[in-house]
Amino acid sequence: MDEELRSLLDRVRRESGGSAAYEELAATVDHDELAAVLTESERPLWAREIAAFRLGAEGDRRAFEALVLLLNHRDPERCASAAYALARLGDPRTARAAAALATNELRTAYALHPVRLLTALRAPESVPALIRTLRPLLSAHNPYWRVAQACIEGLGELGDKRAVEVLTEALAHPRVARPAAWALRRIHAGGRVRG
Repeated sequence: MDEELRSLLDRVRRESGGSAAYEELAATVDHDELAAVLTESERPLWAREIAAFRLGAEGDRRAFEALVLLLNHRDPERCASAAYALARLGDPRTARAAAALATNELRTAYALHPVRLLTALRAPESVPALIRTLRPLLSAHNPYWRVAQACIEGLGELGDKRAVEVLTEALAHPRVARPAAWALRRIHAGGRVRG
């Protein structure tokens, strides 16, 4: 069993109270049964999460909408699980959805996992979305410095020269100056700088 799935099942077991429905969802290999959970009314969130994760991790695109909703959830563990499954889903809509979530300034508090997903996807939308997300975070006293750091690290990983200007601006902000310097070195070295 995949470590991410095991972690999700352990977390959700407590939420479900170890019910028979939980045991069925954890054990089934029937994709149609899992997909039905996503559309049936009155299913609890934990059941939808199991179904969406399992379908997404196995490349079944019926999980896409549910995973995007979970990626935008206030619970960081749910966001992380959804990002993991979306990265494996292989749906061409994923990068556009992650970019929309990451750049929504009203949801910046929940942008960490969409930002990390954009980095993992390495899609055409990734660099422009990371730059757009990072720029407003480079202000004094911005509380979302972890999101800014994730953007900077992602831009360094992606190694695109379009990020040089915003990364240079980031050097002036003590909380993110160090990762910004690393990202700039990596871009200028053509992606060869590791740590």
